Amino acid sequence: MTKKIISMMLCLGLILGLTACGSGGSSDKVYKIGVLQLVQHDALDKANEGFMKALEEKGYKDGEKIKLDYQNAAGDQSNCQTISDSFINDNKDLILAIGTPAAQAVANKTKDIPILVTAVTDPADAGLVKSNEKPETNVSGTSDLTPVKEQIKLLKEILPKAKKVGILYSTNESNSILQAKLAKEAIKAEGMTAVDATVSSSNEIQQVTDAVVDKVDALYVPTDNMISAGIATVSMVANEKKVPIICGESGMLKGGALATYGIDYYNLGYKTGLQAVDILEGKTKVSDMPIGYLAQEDLEMAVNEDAAKTLGITIPDSVMSKVKK
Repeated sequence: MTKKIISMMLCLGLILGLTACGSGGSSDKVYKIGVLQLVQHDALDKANEGFMKALEEKGYKDGEKIKLDYQNAAGDQSNCQTISDSFINDNKDLILAIGTPAAQAVANKTKDIPILVTAVTDPADAGLVKSNEKPETNVSGTSDLTPVKEQIKLLKEILPKAKKVGILYSTNESNSILQAKLAKEAIKAEGMTAVDATVSSSNEIQQVTDAVVDKVDALYVPTDNMISAGIATVSMVANEKKVPIICGESGMLKGGALATYGIDYYNLGYKTGLQAVDILEGKTKVSDMPIGYLAQEDLEMAVNEDAAKTLGITIPDSVMSKVKK
């Protein structure tokens, strides 16, 4: 009788132990991730898709190990502030900010919750980290610094007779101001003259484009979120005046731009997703995680052949041979 009781007690203890392991282990934790995207346009959408794919492939599926809360600020800075507040009040375990103004908004709200940023050209210049090599803040992520110098060389290769190049960008985005500075240096180095064409709101895009296209031979548009969202308007005006657009990323080609040599935002977002996994699994601290960059092989040449026909431009074979088929 005693042996039977002891056996039953051992079995009961084993069952209780297994139950405790199943319910109290960290493997059961569902992480709350907030995603704040500045505005909807192709590049930022792709960055978000890549981020989600990386999480899913590493076993972090929405509704199981993570609970995703995606919010789009529709290009409105006050919306960025409101969304940031809601994420903090909900005690998110990690926040992804897509686009520099979105990143700055949420970083100014919390110094505790880990923040990853993507589609931010220079996080250090934007005041998000102490240095891109070692952030020493609650912010890290990936940079979409594009090869501006090479993009201007591409412009010159396609348009060897170009003398004046308009640089169309928003003065509200620090990443755009930085790229515009790099573009001016590259334009001068190629023996051309740069003409500033700046906007402070999306309502100014058509008017400013109208004003600059009569003064230049080509337009250069960096990876500017405001202009990217309004690229169809820019292209409508510029293409009518036969002024080609060389841009910072391939998503703008869908809106009518002519060509680019830049990064793949899906791959950029995917890289950020892998960073998120490392943080969630405790493999590294966000403060020690260097800002990530895509490798040279992740850059892509892209040409809008329909725009070339509209503009009456023949793209050189030296360019077309580099376009990924």
